[in-house]
Amino acid sequence: MTFRQLAALAVGIALGVCAGAAAAANADEPLRPLPERLGLDHRKVELGSLLFVDKRLSADGTIACSSCHDFANGGADPRPRSIGIHGAASAVNAPSVFNSGLNFRELWNGSAPSLEAFVTGVVQNPKVFGSKWSDVVLKISRDPDLDARFAALYGDGVTRDNIVDALATYTRSLVTPSRFDRYLRGDTRAITAEEAQGYERFKSYGCIACHQGVNVGGNMYQKFGVMGDYFRDHGHDTPADQGRYAVTGRDSDRHVFKVPSLRNVALTAPYFHDGSAPTLEAAVGVMFRYQLGRTAPPADMALIVQFLKTLTGERQPELAKAAPGKPAPSAVASAAEAAGRSAQ
Repeated sequence: MTFRQLAALAVGIALGVCAGAAAAANADEPLRPLPERLGLDHRKVELGSLLFVDKRLSADGTIACSSCHDFANGGADPRPRSIGIHGAASAVNAPSVFNSGLNFRELWNGSAPSLEAFVTGVVQNPKVFGSKWSDVVLKISRDPDLDARFAALYGDGVTRDNIVDALATYTRSLVTPSRFDRYLRGDTRAITAEEAQGYERFKSYGCIACHQGVNVGGNMYQKFGVMGDYFRDHGHDTPADQGRYAVTGRDSDRHVFKVPSLRNVALTAPYFHDGSAPTLEAAVGVMFRYQLGRTAPPADMALIVQFLKTLTGERQPELAKAAPGKPAPSAVASAAEAAGRSAQ
């Protein structure tokens, strides 16, 4: 083969790869990659990262946001029920805080319309932080470092709304781009052939009907138990199991929940609002039985699990480790970088 023929072959291969990548990127996919840039104020991200680990937000100084959102567990609580001040057990498992800024509502029952509303409420919740906002503002304002940070960022310094804004901004920085995001952007080699088959099974079996969009969920409500009575079969039907009904009082909303995001799902066991599924494989089985009303060959189930693992962020966020009143330069720098970096 001549040099010219080799060159022509190389160009043909390159064009073929580019065409394949473009096809993958431009296909009418029900999933979307994470935004490449977040456009957040890095100073607010830095401040929020410190507040996220600050136990002074709780009435007894024992609970921080990070207490129930474990960064080693994909930003979720590894306990079936989250624990607040004085050992008070929550009625539900705390879902992942990662990518939560992309949800259309917050909390399992969707009662918080935004991250700001969620932060405002959780600080006052007697089973979580149990605080009065006036007390929180006073404690934070007495910290020289935090007081100076607030004064530099906000004209009115430390206030409830400014604490909420900093925490919400930080939470929005906790995005976790994955291999699958690279695949959606056209990098066909970002996932394996088996993982790609798992994605096709995920779509063909109907999982995609509820888990779609940029967050692979988090953008709609759905009844838990479309094709079977999950709560009867599991022998419980608590107020927390009522889902949206507790918010709206409409019987049609009974057992209806916000569909959770599946990003980082391989890291966030146990699963569901009640923490009843200990493994990802068990959770997929429950979904097939109660949401799809069917079974699948073990090989197909295994392929779907393989696909779900591609949604794990290639770079997981790191917690700030500052003691009260002292900045944590390395963690703060990492958080600030997250605010403006490209999600690739």
